[in-house]
Amino acid sequence: MGTSSLTGIEACIFDAYGTLFDISSVARGAEDALGDRWLALSELWRTKQLQYSWIRGLAGHHADFWQVTGDALDFAMATQGLHDKVLRDRLMRLYLSISAYPEVPAVLRRLKAEGIRLAILSNGTPAMLDAAVANAGLDGLFDAVLSVEEAGVYKPHPAVYKLATKHFRIEPAQGCFLSSNGWDAYSAKAFGYRVLWCNRFGQAPERIPTAPDREIADLVALPDLICR
Repeated sequence: MGTSSLTGIEACIFDAYGTLFDISSVARGAEDALGDRWLALSELWRTKQLQYSWIRGLAGHHADFWQVTGDALDFAMATQGLHDKVLRDRLMRLYLSISAYPEVPAVLRRLKAEGIRLAILSNGTPAMLDAAVANAGLDGLFDAVLSVEEAGVYKPHPAVYKLATKHFRIEPAQGCFLSSNGWDAYSAKAFGYRVLWCNRFGQAPERIPTAPDREIADLVALPDLICR
C-alpha cells in the first residue's frame, strides 16, 4: 500500500458499522444481563449478520438489514443458550443507539470545514442509519446517508458502491472510501474508489482484488491524507 497523500478527492464515503460506529458497544450495553458472554455474543452476532447478507445477496433473497440483524441475533443467542425475548428486544433497541468511535465527530467536522462532501454508504436501513447518526450527534455533517436498500442488494455488489458516485456525480477515483472491514475496503477499491482501509482490528490483508491505497489504524489521520 502506498504512503503518499491522496489527491483530487471530492467526497469521503464511509461505511457505517465498525468504521464510524462501534459494533461492540451494542452487546456491551447489555453486559449487566450477559455478563462475560457479551463479547462472544457480539462477535458471533456480527459474523452471522454479514454471512446472512452475503447469502441473501447470492441467492437473490433480499431482506432489509433490520431483519438480517435480528435473524443473526437469534442465531447467536440460541448458540449461547439464551432464550430471553426481553433481552433480545433490548439488544435490538441498543443497535439503534450504537456509539460512534471517539474521534469520529472531530474528523467529520474538519473534513466538512475543508469543503469535502461526506456520505455514509451502508448495509443499514435508512431508519437504522438515521437513528445511529442522531444518537452520535452527527446530524448535519453528512451530505448523504445512502442505504443498500436503494440497490436492493448488499455489499460488495458493485451496484451498492455505485450509489455514491451517482449521488455526487463523480468518477470513482474522485471518491475516498473508508471501511474497517477488509472485504469491503478491497471490494470498493476493485470498483474504482480511492480507498483507506481503517484497520481498527488489526486484520491480516485480504487475498482478494484489489488492495486499498492506504491502511490506517483509525480515522484521525484521514484529514491530513486528503484535504486540499
